[in-house]
Amino acid sequence: MSERRYRWELLLLLCLAFFFHQGDRAIYGVVAKEIQADLDLSKTEIGLVGAILFWMIAAMTPIAGYLGDVLRKKTMITAALLFWSATTALTGWSRGFLSLALLRSVATGGSESFYAPPAYALLARFHRETRALAMSVHQAAMYVGVMTSGLLGGGIAKVWGWRSVFYVYGGVGLVVGLIFLWRLRDERDFAPGGPDTPPSRPKWENPLRPLSLIFRTPTALLLTLGFTAVVFVNNAYVVFAPAFLEEKFGLSTWHAGACAMFVHHVAALVGVLAGGPLSDAAARKVLGGRLRLQTGAMLLGALAIAGMGLGATLGAACAGMALFGLFRGLYESNTHASLFEVVEPRCRSSAVGAMVMVAFLVGATAPWLLGILCDRGWSISSVFAGYSLVYLAGGLAVGLGLLAFYPRDRMIEESA
Repeated sequence: MSERRYRWELLLLLCLAFFFHQGDRAIYGVVAKEIQADLDLSKTEIGLVGAILFWMIAAMTPIAGYLGDVLRKKTMITAALLFWSATTALTGWSRGFLSLALLRSVATGGSESFYAPPAYALLARFHRETRALAMSVHQAAMYVGVMTSGLLGGGIAKVWGWRSVFYVYGGVGLVVGLIFLWRLRDERDFAPGGPDTPPSRPKWENPLRPLSLIFRTPTALLLTLGFTAVVFVNNAYVVFAPAFLEEKFGLSTWHAGACAMFVHHVAALVGVLAGGPLSDAAARKVLGGRLRLQTGAMLLGALAIAGMGLGATLGAACAGMALFGLFRGLYESNTHASLFEVVEPRCRSSAVGAMVMVAFLVGATAPWLLGILCDRGWSISSVFAGYSLVYLAGGLAVGLGLLAFYPRDRMIEESA
């Protein structure tokens, strides 16, 4: 199979992996109320488990990013998929806060960290003219995974209990990992010298240089701040949106989980699929087209988040969730495509790792902070509405990068 034909099979395989990557993560929020009751935990402890997971991702992703530039990407991706699927299944045996945190946050979060940097770098290598399209389709797989976690996860928990949700998702993920052992390829498989061709740069150069790219490139740093705002609000939403609907509107666990995950992520799916080709077209015609789209999406998304939190009726809250999802999708169709316009191609995996590290170090606090505020008497509605200010700040950061630094930082890449 030629490299140009394989790029679409690669996209399909990575979409399958990302489906479980995000679905495994989202099922925790769907069954959080059942876990809290069964293990006798507080909201603060439920939020802390989510925070530890994101801190673990922040700590491990820079390492994964560097290794993704010097090791075989297909090996890293497959190993990560198999390991996180195994620890997801084992989460069903949790007996208290400590075991839940170790299995759900430390083990699963640590292994999931090794997926994104090599996966996005591999997509960028095989897709140039269709880069944002490929990455938006890949992002769409994440939304489908989260959406179905609300429907499938809630349904499985209703019939067999919350533990069975982790058994099912982890077990199926292991089967997918076996498929990856057979079919996944990377750029070295298509090199003139075959798969034994060495990397194009010294194997173990100083890791601080590629990891520091985003801090030395103003546009990349401001894009990272925008992404941090997105992650902050998204993390809180995944963990507490079902509980928000349960407590404010009296929905059942299944209905709250299905509604929170389905409404938001269907709209996000529309946004990301529309945003990919729209972004590719804008990037060809307008300087900084991708960043322009991201700035507008975040500013409008801030209004949607405020409307979701303050909505007095279920319909108003769901409308806010849907609009939030739509603008989130438009933004996330460009997250990595925009970053790759201002960093060296040979260090893309490291740049993704550094961006994720910053975003998740800060974003990890969102569910924990929300849990603390709720335990101290704040309503979930008011906290979500307040989080709209974070989105507003992120949009202003991306806009500043576009106006002040992007023309200087932009890198010209030759077409394939």
